Amino acid sequence: MTTTTLLRWILLGETGVYLVVAGVLMQLPDWNWGRIGALLLLLACGVRAAIVGVTFVFAWIFRAPLARACTISSRQSIMMFLRELGALFVLFSIVMPFERCLMRPDRLTPRGGGRPPLLLIHGYLCNRGYWWRLRSHLERAGWQVATISLRPAFGAVDGNVPQVMQRIDEIRARTGSARVIVIGHSMGGLVARACLQRYGGAGVAALITLGSPHHGSRLAVLGVGPNARQMLPGSPWLATITQPGDAPPCVAIYSCHDNFVMPQDSARFEGARTVALTGIGHLEMAFSPPLRRTLLEQLELLSNA
Repeated sequence: MTTTTLLRWILLGETGVYLVVAGVLMQLPDWNWGRIGALLLLLACGVRAAIVGVTFVFAWIFRAPLARACTISSRQSIMMFLRELGALFVLFSIVMPFERCLMRPDRLTPRGGGRPPLLLIHGYLCNRGYWWRLRSHLERAGWQVATISLRPAFGAVDGNVPQVMQRIDEIRARTGSARVIVIGHSMGGLVARACLQRYGGAGVAALITLGSPHHGSRLAVLGVGPNARQMLPGSPWLATITQPGDAPPCVAIYSCHDNFVMPQDSARFEGARTVALTGIGHLEMAFSPPLRRTLLEQLELLSNA
C-alpha cells in the first residue's frame, strides 16, 4: 500500500467516527450543527495535539545535552509546539493525502552547465507532498527540483534504493546534468546514504540531510514495519551504513529540539558538515524560514565549491 492511499483511509476512518458522533449528538436536546461542528473541530485538534505531545515527551526524555547557546525559552517551546501541530495538520490531513491534486508534476528541462538539479526524498510515512511548500521556494531561487514518493509505506529502508537510483537516472537524462544534489528529510536521508553505500557517489554531486536519524531514534519504537525497526538506535542495519570512500560532500542540517529524532545529535554523522538549528520541529522543517535560508546557503556553498 502506498502512503497516499494509507493516509486517505485514515482520514476516511476519522471522518466516519466524527459522523457517528455527530449523529448521536443530534438526537440529544440542545445540540445543533453549530455546537456539534465546534466540538468535532476541537476533537480533531485534540487528537493531533496528543500525537505531537507524545513526540515532545519522547524528545524531552531522550534529549541530547544542549549547549547554553541552544536553549530556548518556555514561550519559544510553546510556539514550536503550535507550529509543529500546524505542520502535522496541513501535511497529513490536507496535502499528502491529496498530493496528486495539490502538487503539479516536477518541471525538469535540459539546461546546459549551471547548477545540478535537486532530488528531494521524503521521510517515514510521507510522500512527495511533504515538499509542497519548500519545492516552490527552491524553484524560485533558480533550482530545478525533482521529487519522489517512496513505496511501499512500510518497506525496508534499503528497499527504496532501486527506485531512488532509477529516479536519479531519469533526472540526469531529462536535464542533461551529469550529477544530482540529493536532499533527504528524516528517513529520506538514510535512503540516500544507503544509495551511496550500494552505488558510490557516481551521479550524486552532494547530499544534504534534514533531521535524519543517522544513529537511530527512540521514537521509532512506536513505528511499524521493517523501516521503523531499522531506525531503532543500535539496529544491525544502521551499523552497516558507512561513508564510502568516493562519497560526495555531505551536509547534516538538524534541529537541537527535534521532536522525532532523539537523541537529537543522532542527526549528525561522520564525514558530513554539521549545521545545528534551534527551536524547529521535525515536521515544521517543511515550512520553516530559518531552515529554508540555511538550506539555500548550503546549496550555494556546494554549487560554488
